[in-house]
Amino acid sequence: MLRREFLGVLAGAAAVWPLAVGAQNTAIPVVGFLHSGTAEPYAKRVAAFRQGLSEAGFVEGKSVAVEYRWADGNYARLPEMARDLVRRNVAVIFTGGGVASAPIAKAATDKIPIVFASGNDPIADGLVKSMARPEGNITGVSFLTQMLGAKRLGFLNLLAPSVTDVAVVVNPNNPSVKTGLDEIQAAARSSKRTVHIFEARTAHEIDLVFDAISRQRVGAILIHSDPLFTSSHAQLATLGTRTSKPAIYPAREYAEAGGLVSYGADIRDEYRKAGSYVARLLHGARPADLPITQPTKFELIINLKTAKELGLSIPDSIQLLADEVIE
Repeated sequence: MLRREFLGVLAGAAAVWPLAVGAQNTAIPVVGFLHSGTAEPYAKRVAAFRQGLSEAGFVEGKSVAVEYRWADGNYARLPEMARDLVRRNVAVIFTGGGVASAPIAKAATDKIPIVFASGNDPIADGLVKSMARPEGNITGVSFLTQMLGAKRLGFLNLLAPSVTDVAVVVNPNNPSVKTGLDEIQAAARSSKRTVHIFEARTAHEIDLVFDAISRQRVGAILIHSDPLFTSSHAQLATLGTRTSKPAIYPAREYAEAGGLVSYGADIRDEYRKAGSYVARLLHGARPADLPITQPTKFELIINLKTAKELGLSIPDSIQLLADEVIE
């Protein structure tokens, strides 16, 4: 072979070499990232996930590659995305964005290790049989956000004690919505409140829901946890303020975007934990040996700037309960 021809072949091989290495998971492992939400609104949670990886020595783009699959709120896209990651033979699959992603990944493979980040009860959802020793190829973090609706209603009652009718906004496509609503309605009955359910499946329907809420005789708003809503957190925070009614949201992103109050787990820290679990699996751990973790910290965030805009006085007793007050 002439020297020029040899160099041409060598250059071509170099061009495809990184892809081949990544596909075979030899020099650099590949993590599949399956999520039902939209990338941009989840950027800080993804950064926390990367932090968990890097703390264990896996830096994206250097010692690990991540294949991202975002369903943009369309749950019907998740099965094919999961199958694609399995076909690519990724080393580990991470699933996020609610309860929908993890069962789909579990159905797609019983061999590739899976780490989920979910706000629901993984035993009730059939993901695992034990929190301490999950069986099979799946483990993860459960941050309980779907089960905090009653607690959020309690905070709303403190903020607006004279309110008797509360609008609860849900996505009916969310597989766990019924469980969350049952708890909210039970809490409402015990506190002599009436709950009015409003359903939104898309960002456009969120606009329509808030138009309806503005016309209804409801005095406060509770936003249920959902990946679509997290992806639309700025929209929901703005619309909630425009109604001039006190509103409570499931995570800090909403309060940071101008929502009045949020209450929930420190989900960014939970994503960091999930990243560390992925790293442990890359180091050779088995999913069955990694217990399901649950949050030890819940955040109450109050946006005083929004309270002033609404003409609402937040009692000092409630401000003292807050983990953060935005002024």
